[in-house]
Amino acid sequence: MKGSLRDTAVAVIAVATAVALAACGSGGGDGDPDDGGRPRIGILLPDAITARWEHQDRPLLTSRIEEECPTCVVEYANAKGEVALQQGQMDSMITKGVDAILLTPVDARSLGPSVREARDAGIPVISYDRLSEGPISGYVSFDGREVGRLQGRALLTAMGDAVPGAQIVMMNGDPSDPNAVAFKEGALSVLDGKVRIGKAYDALQWRAEVANMNMSAAIAALGPEAIDGVYAANDALAAGTITSLKANKVEPLPPVTGQDAELNAVRRIVAGEQYMTVLKPFEPEADAAATMAVAAARGEDLGAEATDEVRPRGGEPVPAVLLTPVSVTVDTIADTVVKDGVYTVTQICTPQLEADCVRAGLI
Repeated sequence: MKGSLRDTAVAVIAVATAVALAACGSGGGDGDPDDGGRPRIGILLPDAITARWEHQDRPLLTSRIEEECPTCVVEYANAKGEVALQQGQMDSMITKGVDAILLTPVDARSLGPSVREARDAGIPVISYDRLSEGPISGYVSFDGREVGRLQGRALLTAMGDAVPGAQIVMMNGDPSDPNAVAFKEGALSVLDGKVRIGKAYDALQWRAEVANMNMSAAIAALGPEAIDGVYAANDALAAGTITSLKANKVEPLPPVTGQDAELNAVRRIVAGEQYMTVLKPFEPEADAAATMAVAAARGEDLGAEATDEVRPRGGEPVPAVLLTPVSVTVDTIADTVVKDGVYTVTQICTPQLEADCVRAGLI
């Protein structure tokens, strides 16, 4: 009897969902009456530690969605690096009956069941920058393996005559992030057979303090003179690494890679403390994600703007937009982050960096 009641309830929910989809032409429910039935899009970002999420992605996504869909309502939440909090935020979005969700998962595997719950509720989930597990409807990011290849090539160039046989330390990202795995694979495809990896570490939640601790351990184990370069998967890890190198009086500093073109990283590059970073222009990524989210909220084809396809773990192949990353060194700052309008010379060249900026040809 209980099974029969449960089956009946499931059938009723399925019929209700189908009716809602037919009525509004979107992935969610009937919408909040307070919104007058306007499409609602949830944006769930992973943390406030990495500068890009709050300072770049959030405003770009919000403004682009509002531009493409003036009647759309944006619901925003930041998980602050906590898986359980983000799972609760997903539950909240599902309960509210939003029409689409843009999700950057704190932990791709842990968010898979939440993605499935959203799909079962008729809400399409667009995975943004990080590929979530589960039945997502679309994906927008950069080519992660190419990011790693750019970092690996730059590191080889920076080490110069020390290659072959140079010894490096690898500061990889959070292993729960599929992007971190792609970055590492890309880097190793370039570095394997050319360098020795003295120590390799993973940094949970991409925390700079974890990289700092790990770098100190690597210096103690290998010796300060035996480290020819450091592969740091992003700028936060580069910052923690460089702080440790300086605290341990490693001179000269070995070349250190990075990613995200954070302002402080660009300044470190000008100062000669960090060798390179990878620019992943936030605007085109946010534009593509906003376009896909609006299309999803309206029940439109998500493949119209997609040029690629990915298959998330636990899901079917979905339309994807994979953008091209750009390597940035001291010699290319003017032609990349400055030319693209990411930062002005004034923002980069603080009074303390004036002499360095003159040497770099920025002023």
